Amino acid sequence: MAKLTYFSHAAWQINSGAHTILIDPFLNDNPTSPVKAEDVKADFIIITHAHGDHIGDAVEIAKKHNALVISNFEIVNWFGSQGVKAHPLHIGGGHDFPFGKAKLTQAFHGSSFPDGGYGGMPAGALITVEGKTVYHTGDTGLFGDMKLIGEMNPIDIALLPIGDNFTMGVDDAVKAVELLNPKTAIPMHYKTFDVIDADPNQFVERVKATGKNATVLDYGGSMEF
Repeated sequence: MAKLTYFSHAAWQINSGAHTILIDPFLNDNPTSPVKAEDVKADFIIITHAHGDHIGDAVEIAKKHNALVISNFEIVNWFGSQGVKAHPLHIGGGHDFPFGKAKLTQAFHGSSFPDGGYGGMPAGALITVEGKTVYHTGDTGLFGDMKLIGEMNPIDIALLPIGDNFTMGVDDAVKAVELLNPKTAIPMHYKTFDVIDADPNQFVERVKATGKNATVLDYGGSMEF
């Protein structure tokens, strides 16, 4: 059985026992993160897009633990220039790794590096570990092909932004749950900054009112799946 841990914003950790996967590890400069980069380890790091609040501390963590970064081609090239080993994917492409499989989906957002450089297309990631699939949607607006993604990929846990302004808000995230039809939905990307101050409990209540399952993970909280 694997364990999922939430570090706030869009930063997550999946631990299968044999492998540890970090996603968008924005920790040191994240005012809501319960941990710092020095507190975590990783064998693999998945980056959904190039914004600074998603690349975060990935270079430092990857170098310290000799972790493999998984992201789009442009982001992987940038990590390579930083002396980090990385594996390139692109939208719709998947690959088998020692932990299972990672496949990138589209996400409707932007993807520039902090210096303004081009970071390729933003993405979500379908991550399969021990036969279970976690869908980290990345920073995205609502889009109709979420229904197709859910039909083709049975999703155990969907991680959905609810903060509005830069991504889906609560209304659209509730609709995303309907389209994706995951076994469980968990909100993310809220309260880190004032402009994305959304109520995760409101999201959970509204999802449950539709007959589907959702839960809130506190910052630093974990669940097995």
